[in-house]
Amino acid sequence: MSEAVPWAPGELEGLAFAASALAPFFLEDPATGRAASSFAAMAALSVDEAADQWPFAAPDEVRPALARMQEGLAAGTGDEALAREYRRLFVGPQALPAPPWGSVYTDRDSIMFGESTLALRAWMRAHGVARTSDARTPEDHIGLMLALAAYVAEVRPELTNELLRDHVLTWAPHYLGLLEEAAAHPFYQGLARLTGATLQGVQATRGLEIVRPRYYR
Repeated sequence: MSEAVPWAPGELEGLAFAASALAPFFLEDPATGRAASSFAAMAALSVDEAADQWPFAAPDEVRPALARMQEGLAAGTGDEALAREYRRLFVGPQALPAPPWGSVYTDRDSIMFGESTLALRAWMRAHGVARTSDARTPEDHIGLMLALAAYVAEVRPELTNELLRDHVLTWAPHYLGLLEEAAAHPFYQGLARLTGATLQGVQATRGLEIVRPRYYR
């Protein structure tokens, strides 16, 4: 496997920005969670300006995704439809149409805490990277993975290629495609599209060669 190209000036900062900006939308209920400032910032931004400045993805990809996200926030974060869709996609109690954990897709039995989760946990332990969730939450939740990517880009940049190549890009683009198909609300349709375009842009920019596992769903 060839080595990734060197990081260009500003690329690590761009990755940290994008990953930290997107992570809360996967992790927090818009009505009751702790990401009110993130939702407010998304609702208030200039789509055209943000699309021109967004890292790794072309403005023509970013602009419609951001527009969909803003459309979904038009009624505010207290909108029942927005909160209901978050819970349908990420919480339950019904079966999630696109579960946000990597091992659900890469483990033969499509289970949480599968082999890929344990491999990520071992990687974090080997490099002294502390987990930020409780022991009942799999580390390979897409929101936690984005937050981890932001942290590594800022604090442990030498680990960034390995994290992306071996633990994020192996499954996240596949999942995000399924999430976009499953989402029935414009905010989460746009979020899936923007996150997918960003990660695919990171892979292309970095020259990362990804060994795709077999997907079991």
